[in-house]
Amino acid sequence: MKPSRFDYDRPASLDGVIRHLQRDDIVVKVVAGSQSLGPMLNLRLVQPDLLVDITGIPELKRVEVTDDAIVIGACVTHADIEDGRVPDVTGGALSRVARGIAYRAVRNRGTIGGSIVHADPSADWINSLCAIGAEVLLAGPSGKRSMPIDDFMTGVFETALQEGEMLEAVRIPRLSADARWGYHKLCRKTGEFAHAIGVVLKDPARSVCRVVIGATESKPIIVRDARSLFPDGRHLDVDAARALLQDAGHTDKLDNQVHVAALKRAVDRAEQA
Repeated sequence: MKPSRFDYDRPASLDGVIRHLQRDDIVVKVVAGSQSLGPMLNLRLVQPDLLVDITGIPELKRVEVTDDAIVIGACVTHADIEDGRVPDVTGGALSRVARGIAYRAVRNRGTIGGSIVHADPSADWINSLCAIGAEVLLAGPSGKRSMPIDDFMTGVFETALQEGEMLEAVRIPRLSADARWGYHKLCRKTGEFAHAIGVVLKDPARSVCRVVIGATESKPIIVRDARSLFPDGRHLDVDAARALLQDAGHTDKLDNQVHVAALKRAVDRAEQA
């Protein structure tokens, strides 16, 4: 199929995009890499009146490194991160996640901002950045604001963006040299969305121990202080992980076993790092 007819604009500034997003007389969609929106347009699942291309805005491609974090613009691609064109303040965690996203053709065009805003529970960036403790930087009619990425995704394909707002960048904290990181996703074949995702970050120097269980057909399950899941400090308490899923409303035993397996493999990778 082909998309329905729409108008197209490519503003040169954030203000230009925000002015479009404030319109309430038409349906406006923002596009960058178009790796999620493109197929939806072709299937006419989305039928905007106006498509706003944000790839010509310099601020959205910026990369700023500070002593304690890196700020990555919304239009930076997965391939930019995979290939090392973006400094990695996480000791290789970002590049490993980027390398596992879909296929190279998708990574060449797909953007970190587009993935976050799409808010797919099975997406790599949402789950991994929740574990790292990233923040999203938003711009809108009332100015700019930030929030933890944990709170940004409010549901399946739903975010905390307010009317007229857009994602400008993501701020990712610098991990210490002793940080241990593990990420594992289970897919039927390479390039497919995950059926289960497990993420663990142990960074004692920053008093951080976080666990994320993703691809749960809902918001990621985030344990901000996961020390109780590691009685001996290293190995995962499998029974506690199962109880965590059950407490979150996941009652399918087979599905829960798949998620526990993904998390256990992530923990094993962290311990081997």
